[in-house]
Amino acid sequence: MATDYDAQRKTDDDTESLDAIKERIPAKPTLSDDDSDNVDSFTIPDVVNEELEVVVLPQQDNEFTCISCFLVKPKAQLGKRSKLGPVCKECNS
Repeated sequence: MATDYDAQRKTDDDTESLDAIKERIPAKPTLSDDDSDNVDSFTIPDVVNEELEVVVLPQQDNEFTCISCFLVKPKAQLGKRSKLGPVCKECNS
């Protein structure tokens, strides 16, 4: 059966009025005068004020820093040494 793809198609949804469609759209929240004054008064959560303790170890003798991904990896993951420095197996492939 031949189908005319250029012909207009009408479904039940096409008969819905514009007012009915507008009613389904949720209303946008409006800023009251009190809210507009507090736009700039953003409070920082207490999590930011906590100090984090991290122990940073220097690079060990059995580790290298890949020049491609800049990750510190064990020597077992050394792929090759280029003119610029060591490259890990993942970046070498």
